[in-house]
Amino acid sequence: MRVGTVKEIKNHEYRVGLTPESVHELVAHGHEVWVESGAGLGIGASDANYLAAGGMIQSGAKAVFEGCELIVKVKEPQAAERAMLREGQILFTYLHLAPDPGQTADLVKSGVTAIAYETVTGPGGSLPLLKPMSQVAGRMSIQAGATALEKAHGGRGVLLGGVPGVMPGKVAVIGGGVVGFNAAQMAVGLGADVTILDRDPEALERLGIHFESRAKTRFSNKANLHESVCEADLVIGAVLIPGAAAPKLVTRDMLGDMKPGAVLVDVAIDQGGCFETSHPTTHDAPTFVVDGVVHYCVANMPGAVARTSTYALNNVTLPHALRIAGLGWKAALAANPHLAAGLNVSGGRVTYEAVARELGYDYVPVAQLLG
Repeated sequence: MRVGTVKEIKNHEYRVGLTPESVHELVAHGHEVWVESGAGLGIGASDANYLAAGGMIQSGAKAVFEGCELIVKVKEPQAAERAMLREGQILFTYLHLAPDPGQTADLVKSGVTAIAYETVTGPGGSLPLLKPMSQVAGRMSIQAGATALEKAHGGRGVLLGGVPGVMPGKVAVIGGGVVGFNAAQMAVGLGADVTILDRDPEALERLGIHFESRAKTRFSNKANLHESVCEADLVIGAVLIPGAAAPKLVTRDMLGDMKPGAVLVDVAIDQGGCFETSHPTTHDAPTFVVDGVVHYCVANMPGAVARTSTYALNNVTLPHALRIAGLGWKAALAANPHLAAGLNVSGGRVTYEAVARELGYDYVPVAQLLG
């Protein structure tokens, strides 16, 4: 199969869908790989590196989209990219469709088969293709929040770890999954006073055992959530409902009870955000202020550490890309129900139930297409 990857065009997105090492693997398995010139510069990979790996360099994205059967990306296709998609083509990337009706409509119209990293499953309901970026985003959320807390950036002027004789900053992490766990790890490492909220008793027990006395756990009901948010200097929104829009857990009314200059970091912004006052921002202008509370809502946080993120992502996406390229999408999905869970749109039909429900499309089960 002819596989292609292009330079990402989302604001300050430096990751790339395929590393030179991944290209080498695909070529070794008998596939032809086209790479847009300059696609890997954000991770320090030159066109020469891709040529040495067996790739073929193309002068622009148009050539790659027109010539390749499988497109491997990182971020959701932007409008200009969606216009180049065609029926019968396979798109393998992050999509986050539930809060994005425009993208969904374009994918449906194009006839493309779109497989989303974020809904591919693993044993026990895990999300292995989302996990590495959740790890990165969780860790980055504390870095970003600590910077936003500085007075020069609009924050309270609080050092998360404190100093001898001065209390540390308080961090509330909403959600004890991969993002929340990694955020808590970083915050605890800085010496902050950390509280993790979740509704799953097993998750709370697991977090309690891991962190012991270094972080507190708390059941996430409305009263506990309100109290924790209002006491915090930094709040991390780390809630995920796979494939669906994130619930709005922190309301506009709560902001009035928060500390002036407190910071909200909404890691769920790709899925619409879990704070009512959130809207997507970019690395150019990462924050805004509502009712005296600083909001950090960058939708591609891991893009800022592109090399780490790209290699972590390729570690988990490449095996699936090899299956799709080797078998074709239908046979690959039929042979692997975890990969089949990643199918969101195909041939003008929405095949992920949460997306269909959120956006008002008829839902067509994957099994029906494969049958």
